[in-house]
Parts: sequence; C-alpha cells; structure tokens
Amino acid sequence: MIEIKSRGQLEAMRAAGLVVARTLALLASHTKAGVSTAELDELAEQSIRDAGAIPSFKGYHGFPASICASVNEQVVHGIPSRTQVLAEGDLISIDCGAILDGWHGDSAITLPVGSVTEGELKLSEATRASMVAGIEAAVVGARLSDISFAIETATIRAGEEHGVEYGIVEGYGGHGIGTKMHMDPFLPNHGKPGKGPRLKAGMAIAIEPMLTLGTERTVELDDGWTVITADGSRAAHWEHSVAITDDGPWVLTALDD
Repeated sequence: MIEIKSRGQLEAMRAAGLVVARTLALLASHTKAGVSTAELDELAEQSIRDAGAIPSFKGYHGFPASICASVNEQVVHGIPSRTQVLAEGDLISIDCGAILDGWHGDSAITLPVGSVTEGELKLSEATRASMVAGIEAAVVGARLSDISFAIETATIRAGEEHGVEYGIVEGYGGHGIGTKMHMDPFLPNHGKPGKGPRLKAGMAIAIEPMLTLGTERTVELDDGWTVITADGSRAAHWEHSVAITDDGPWVLTALDD
C-alpha cells in the first residue's frame, strides 16, 4: 500500500521539508576544513528543534545522530564524530530528516570542502542532475520505474559528457515518505521503464541517487551503519522529497525561491 495524502497533508509535509532545507543550508555555510562532523550534527539538531520539529534520524533503529555525514568513500549513513574533522579536498554528503506535526521531510546534499578535483565536482554534478531527471519523471500516470529509468539515463548521459563511467550504488535507493520516513515503494536508481505501480496524485517519494567514481558495490563497516565503496572510490548523494500532484512534481525539501 502506498500512502496517498490530501493537499493539506502535503502542505504539512512541505513545512517539514522546509525545516530540512533550512537546516541543510545552515550546514552548507558551516562546512569547511577544521570542522568536525559532530559539530555539524549539533548544529543540525539545534536548527531542527528550534523550528519545533524532531530530528527523524536520531534514534531511528538506534542511529545515534541527527544527520548522516558521509565523507569521501563513505556513501551513506556515516555517523558524525568528533574525530572526523573535515580537511581541504574532502567531499561530504549530508543527509538530514525532520518530523513536524507527524510528517517527515528527508533530503541530502553533497559539498566540497575547499578545493576538490574537477572529477569530484563533476561526480556531484552528475548525481544532482540524475536526481533532477528523476524528479521530472515523477508525474501522474507514469510508472514507478520511469523514475528509475530517468535517473539511470541521466547518469549514463553525464558519464558520456564527462568521459567517465559512474557507478550507480547497488541495493540503495529512494522510498516512499509521509507519516514515516521509509515507506513503500522502494525506488531503485536504475531499471527499465514502464514497471511497478502507477503514480497517483498525493503520493510522496524521496528520490536519492548515489553515484561513485568507481564500483557500484559497497561494504558496511563494523559500526553497523557506515556504507563505503568497495574499491575506496569517492561517492556523492543527492536527495529531495517530492510530492506527485496533478500540476506536476512538487519538491517538498527545496528552499523557497
């Protein structure tokens, strides 16, 4: 069963999404060499709670923090730490979630720390572009896998333009979102079009491609959370929570223009 929301409920999700968007903007302004990922986590929790919301990650299946901070070869679910101090040339993905009045918002960004290589900037650019392509495919009447196909196609196209072959991380993808953070349906980041449930107005999906400069395979560390690339290559992660409406996709976790 895929949760269908009313317009009013989607507006409540938009309020939660704005809490996440503003928190990520705050973190982006503080992401620099010498800052620990634990400091970013503390900023995030304060920002979320000051908005009257609850960090949805903290305590989720035992996760100990309010953000996931994944650096360099870490793909997702990196645990913030005082010993993880950002250095010039790092690439960090920050995933953030908030609950406001029972509704969830979930979004992720990838940021360079100071100067990074052109290849790493293009990796982040390609990941964001594939997310945007997925969002554009999230329309009433389409099939779920049309989003997957759009993400994969955009990834391949970016790779051809950049002269590299990006890895699409196996086993991880987007998900339904609403009264819970992770709900049906699971959304792979690759696949053939025309498969899966038909998209209806009122559905909300977190669209989140994860790309690497190498393998699609990953390894989970002994902490039970942090996922890294199997070959040590760098990774990027972008995510938005998106509502499907009769007027087209509505990005719930984007800042107001």
